Amino acid sequence: MKSVLLTGGTGLIGRHLVKKLSDKYAVTVVSRDPKRALRLLGNNVKAITQEDLVNIDDYQIVINLAGEPIADKRWSQTQKERICRSRWDITEQLVELINTSLAPPEVFISGSAIGIYGRQDDTPISEDFTDFHEEFSREICAKWEAIANQAQTRVCILRTGVVLADDGGALSKMLMPFRLGLGGPIGDGKQFMSWIHIEDMVRGIEFLIENEQCSGPFNFTSPKPASNAFFAHKLCKRLDRPCIFTTPTFAVKLLMGESSDLVIYGQKVIPMRLEAAGFHFSYPVLVDALAALDLR
Repeated sequence: MKSVLLTGGTGLIGRHLVKKLSDKYAVTVVSRDPKRALRLLGNNVKAITQEDLVNIDDYQIVINLAGEPIADKRWSQTQKERICRSRWDITEQLVELINTSLAPPEVFISGSAIGIYGRQDDTPISEDFTDFHEEFSREICAKWEAIANQAQTRVCILRTGVVLADDGGALSKMLMPFRLGLGGPIGDGKQFMSWIHIEDMVRGIEFLIENEQCSGPFNFTSPKPASNAFFAHKLCKRLDRPCIFTTPTFAVKLLMGESSDLVIYGQKVIPMRLEAAGFHFSYPVLVDALAALDLR
């Protein structure tokens, strides 16, 4: 049985990924609190601290999902630094361990986000897109990816969109006003929201592990991105609630500050390389993805 080393294992994607992989691989999770990690993930995984990670010789697969949540707090200068360092520092450590290993892993899968592209309009964006908009989300991801790409092994980069799940993530944060019948589009709702169902997220990572021809950046988004207005209407319908309100952009800016850029602006991202490699989405359509989630 091959061994997986996973950072960010107690996050939304990490929790689901552990469930997916633990039957086929020996999974070790790097966590600040190993006891808490085992409570969340079960005893069929091993948990260690970052300080315990002194070599990487025993792992064939390394998956790096660690990082401070980007939208949980306003972007003060201190919070921006925390967001960046929580991604860059662990990635630098893993790359150094890979490059000095006596038995380097077969693949290094490292997180990123569609924020790499910066705010865009309705232009379809594949992994070949290079007309980036310079802003904070772009800065985070560009350096994050540059560090990961220094690893001397097969490297896959996960440019992840909004992950739809019923046990955490962005959708859980937005559900309350929608349940109360107060949900709706933000601003004019024309900005695109590139999303992916959690099942496709973890299946896609497993696909990259198992397909040795895959390397480089991969957009982890549904092939059918939706406008913010379309998403709001379909979520209201899924919850059997009206969709009659809109949230003014100035109100979002007052509430979130600079981090409001994440929801006021968007990108129409297409998973061209993932589909070209042969991956098939279980939930390419938003209505089906929402229907598959328990939103009670």
